[in-house]
Amino acid sequence: MTTERKRRKFTPEFKKDAVVLVTEQGYSIAKSAQAVDTSENNLRRWKKELEQEASGERLNSNERAELARLRRENKELRMEKEGGFG
Repeated sequence: MTTERKRRKFTPEFKKDAVVLVTEQGYSIAKSAQAVDTSENNLRRWKKELEQEASGERLNSNERAELARLRRENKELRMEKEGGFG
């Protein structure tokens, strides 16, 4: 018998709130992870990702969306140029 564990999705707000327990409220990683019912590894990863976003090393979700839009637009413009429309 196998037990399938459904992968949980966490919102960016939830992740930020969980990290705040460690960074601003002084809780340990272990206690914070237990309080929000996730693994210590998840919480460490979320903390690292938020630190990278704050330092500019990593794009946030709005920046990723903008980058994707610009890449699509760039591709369309290149296709127009190659097709002789420009």
